[in-house]
Amino acid sequence: MSYTRPLPKWAMFKYAQLWNKFRNQEFDHSSAAELLKEENLNLVSVLFSYLKRNSWITIKLDPRDSRKRIYQLKAPENAVEQMIIIEE
Repeated sequence: MSYTRPLPKWAMFKYAQLWNKFRNQEFDHSSAAELLKEENLNLVSVLFSYLKRNSWITIKLDPRDSRKRIYQLKAPENAVEQMIIIEE
């Protein structure tokens, strides 16, 4: 089982925007960038990398084009159930 880690405010805000639009649906990088109104696509990639490291999103290869990725968010209630608090 992979445990979910808490997100900082900036990442949680962007996660919430994505969740409100896509919920359990799969989506691609360009759809997310358009929703987040982010012209710098590298920042979207950084967000996805951060969400993946903290187990808030799953990433898989696009079956039609292996250079592209397909994203799916973990439901917030599942993320909270699996959350661990890391003591500093």
